[in-house]
Amino acid sequence: MKELALDVRDLHASIDDKQILKGVSLAVPKGEIHVIMGPNGSGKSTLSNTLMGHPKYHVNGGQALLFGENLLEMKVDERARKGLFLAYQYPVEVPGVAFSRFLWSAHKSKSGEKEDGKSNPKKVLNCRKRMNASLESLKMSTEFGKRHLNVGASGGEKKRLEVCQMQMLEPKSMQEN
Repeated sequence: MKELALDVRDLHASIDDKQILKGVSLAVPKGEIHVIMGPNGSGKSTLSNTLMGHPKYHVNGGQALLFGENLLEMKVDERARKGLFLAYQYPVEVPGVAFSRFLWSAHKSKSGEKEDGKSNPKKVLNCRKRMNASLESLKMSTEFGKRHLNVGASGGEKKRLEVCQMQMLEPKSMQEN
């Protein structure tokens, strides 16, 4: 049997005392991609927000494991460092924050490096090279690294920038064993 990347069992969750999830179970084996589809109001966003640890969503029962670890006991930043990523239908624009700076900060946070104002130039250069390679593989100009996050990008460009973020942060299913 394949190792499960995500194992959700009988998950119950609510928002503002209104029960939305009523026993959701989901098993996603390592290395597989699954799509959750359904009509408006069926709980897709509630499931995503609950798994990400959004503070408005309350877990009333069940469990969720990420590579065997109890996801529901992790803080939001721990979930992100473990590789949990939420792609938005309409990614927000963040004026004043360069895409490359955003990626560097996310990379440092994931790797556990401290924000001390000093960065190892070799690590920064390596991160920049990886970002440029990712952008090029997505048929995007490396100039996007200098632009503010999602500002002025088309819908398709924003989605490709999200894919670049995922590639750069190397979720477990993308890493070699």
